Amino acid sequence: MATELLSPLIPHQQRRRALAVVVAAPLHALLLAAVAFSRSPVAAPASSSRLVDLTLLAGARGKGAVCLDGTPPGYHLRRGFGSGAHNWLVFLEGGGWCNTTQSCSERKMTNFGSSKYMGAVNFTGILSNDHTENPDFYNWNTVVIRYCDGASFAGDAEGGDLDGTKLFFRGLRIWKAVVDELMGKGMDAAKQALLTGCSAGSLAALLHCDNFHGRFPHEVSVKCLSDAGFFIDEKDLSGERSMRSLISGVVHLQNVKEVLPNDCLQKKDPTECFFPAELIKGITTPTFILNSDYDSWQIRNILAPNGSYPGQEWSSCKADIRNCSCAQLDVLHGFKKKLVSELKVAEDNKDWGLFIDSCFTHCQTPFDITWNSPISPRLGNKQSISEAVGDWYFDRRQNAKQIDCEYPCNPTCSSLLPTA
Repeated sequence: MATELLSPLIPHQQRRRALAVVVAAPLHALLLAAVAFSRSPVAAPASSSRLVDLTLLAGARGKGAVCLDGTPPGYHLRRGFGSGAHNWLVFLEGGGWCNTTQSCSERKMTNFGSSKYMGAVNFTGILSNDHTENPDFYNWNTVVIRYCDGASFAGDAEGGDLDGTKLFFRGLRIWKAVVDELMGKGMDAAKQALLTGCSAGSLAALLHCDNFHGRFPHEVSVKCLSDAGFFIDEKDLSGERSMRSLISGVVHLQNVKEVLPNDCLQKKDPTECFFPAELIKGITTPTFILNSDYDSWQIRNILAPNGSYPGQEWSSCKADIRNCSCAQLDVLHGFKKKLVSELKVAEDNKDWGLFIDSCFTHCQTPFDITWNSPISPRLGNKQSISEAVGDWYFDRRQNAKQIDCEYPCNPTCSSLLPTA
């Protein structure tokens, strides 16, 4: 069965299951099931030229590089052609995290914890092989690495499932083993390479950016692109740090310390070092940060994880930003300021790029409508996301940093708002 890469990349057949999980266990399943409430644009219906079959990692069990349930992880590879035959784009699938034995046990019964539930994937947006939709990367070797560990491809541990079987937290081994296999399939001869991802996969791209760069000779152009992965460590409306609490569970349950920056670990708790604001301080590879400063997922799950607070009703506002009162918009503007302030490191780095729009959405590169279409979000000189990323990657512009004004200033965001 084919799947779409939906924000945050929970395929169609899992959406109903995800809804059941969030009803049964709303706190610890929050990030796994968040897509059920996302109104981000959905990719176009699949066509045969877009579908790419699943390849299971060879010798996965012998390498200990397995999904939560012990099955081999998988990836989808579409070969490049023409001028892109020696260029590689690697996309890390997203889909939240699991931070407890219970949430990981539930996750292993989905395609986010087992390859038993994976199928072919529909390549759209930055993954498309259509020149009109994806002019800069359409003919590159394109890979989607499936996400089945629950810790942004970062953990290395194991634990006990609720039913007495093992849970395998092997995201780091999956990352290493799949990249090794791709190198053996021609990526070692790459002339240009781009590591990217969406949501939790975008966080993974930041975690592994320098490691990916280090796999190639110095003369190879290697860069990274983070799409909707700039999660911030912000208090929610009740004053609690629910996001930090959840991430702390991921960090300690799955043992992610090996991928965290040493400079940060010497000064701060590993949980803080897992957040992008700390990660970008140590990344030396040129990186492009694409994010909404009114990210719909973060507003719904970090800022306002509950629908109601004393004297405040947020269900309608967080479902559709057009329903927000002036007072609520002031709160959202504060969230934007916090996010932009944490991007200062990237803003000051001449080799980095920024496209921070004010659209109420989450994940924009895997979808034709947001990546490159007549109604894509546009900033500054009216560049689309595709144009901005391409200009940055190929050094076609000197200044590749753009930060949008406050909502609702950008009329190109209107087509992305929920309609119901």
